[in-house]
Amino acid sequence: MLRNPVFSCFVFYGVLLVLKMYVIAVITGQVRLRKKAFANPEDALRHGGLQYHREDPYVERCRRAHINDMENILPFLFLGAIYAMTGPSLWAARLHFLVFFICRVLHSIAYLLALQAPTRSVAYTVAQIPCVSMAVQILMAVKAYA
Repeated sequence: MLRNPVFSCFVFYGVLLVLKMYVIAVITGQVRLRKKAFANPEDALRHGGLQYHREDPYVERCRRAHINDMENILPFLFLGAIYAMTGPSLWAARLHFLVFFICRVLHSIAYLLALQAPTRSVAYTVAQIPCVSMAVQILMAVKAYA
């Protein structure tokens, strides 16, 4: 499969997106430590006491960014893998993968830095375009088998 240039391109962007998700998870953990806002009482006790078993607005913002990544990147990974098997041109596939990747990075930056609206919403919406495009192309490729 890795000899297929479209699939290799997908793997490249897919791995970058997974690494980005890990970075957001680490950022969330670091913000929890810095803000002393722990979701579990045992973690709060370890870091100073039960008074730190609490929510913090910025920790919650980081968590929402991570949850949003899971809601969007995981479907992209499925769609992108199947799409790569349908035989698209490398140029078209790269455009789909690159647009999604750039928009997801921008979405995370906008989320974490609380950038002015509609920055995050535009990044989210534009990232959906390649996903919908891939889904439609996949359905067209397999409709004869339905």
